[in-house]
Amino acid sequence: MNLQPSSSALNGLRLLTDETRWKIIQSLRDSDRQVSELVTTLGLAQNLVSYHLHVLRQAGLVRAHRSDADGRVVYYSLDLAAMAALLTGIGDELALPGTRPLDLPAVKVAFLCRANSARSQIAEAWLRVLSDGRVQAMSAGTHPQAVHPLAITVMAEVGIPIDRQVSKSITMIIDQCPDLIVTVCDIAREECPVWPEAARHIHWSVADPVAIQGTADQRHAAFVAAREELRERVRGLLALLPRWFGGVASGRDT
Repeated sequence: MNLQPSSSALNGLRLLTDETRWKIIQSLRDSDRQVSELVTTLGLAQNLVSYHLHVLRQAGLVRAHRSDADGRVVYYSLDLAAMAALLTGIGDELALPGTRPLDLPAVKVAFLCRANSARSQIAEAWLRVLSDGRVQAMSAGTHPQAVHPLAITVMAEVGIPIDRQVSKSITMIIDQCPDLIVTVCDIAREECPVWPEAARHIHWSVADPVAIQGTADQRHAAFVAAREELRERVRGLLALLPRWFGGVASGRDT
C-alpha cells in the first residue's frame, strides 16, 4: 500500500470510515464489478463512484482489470492481501487478538471458466486444500480443454497435485447442484447459463495466464501470478461462506 509506515493505520482508518468508500468495499468484497454495476447496486452517481474508486486504487486497496471478453469493459476488485495487511497493521497498533477459526458450512462450490484448463482448476484445488476438504469444490468450462501443463507445474511447486484433475463441461456438473457459482473469467461470465438452483453467483475477473505470449519464464510467471491471486481469492471466499450460508449443510445429496 502507498502509505507511510508511521501513519498507515491512521490513514487506512480514514479511508475505511468514509461511508461511500465503505459501501464500495463491501460490494467488491462479494464480487468483482464494473462501475455501472456499482452505480446500480449502491444507488450512487457514477462520478461519485468513479472518484472513490480512484482513491481506493491510489491507496492500493482496489485493482482494475480490463475484461478478456471486451477490452472496453473494466472490472474492479478488492485487493484482499492489501486489505488484510491494512487491518493487520491496525490490529498491531491496537494489540488486538486474532480472529476465531472458521466454522465452515457444508456447501458445494463450482468454479467456471471457458476452457476449465487453468484458473478454475487451480481455484478448485485451492478450495479443497484450504478448507481441509470441508467444502466440496468442483470446476467446469463452457468449452473444456485439457488441463494446462503449466497449471499442473505451478500447483506442484506449492505441493498441490492437480495432474489427476480433468476438464469437464458445465453439463457434467449440473446434477451436482452447486450452492455457489464462481466465474473466474470474463468470457465465462457472459457464456454461462443461469443456474436458478444456486443460492449465489459471484464473479472474479482473473487475467488468463494461458493468453500470455512470451518466453517460458514469462509464461510461467503468469501462471504463478494467477495461482497466488486465486489463493487469496479462495482464502477470502472461505471467510464469506459462513456469512452467506451459515452452518447449515446443503442437504442436496439426498
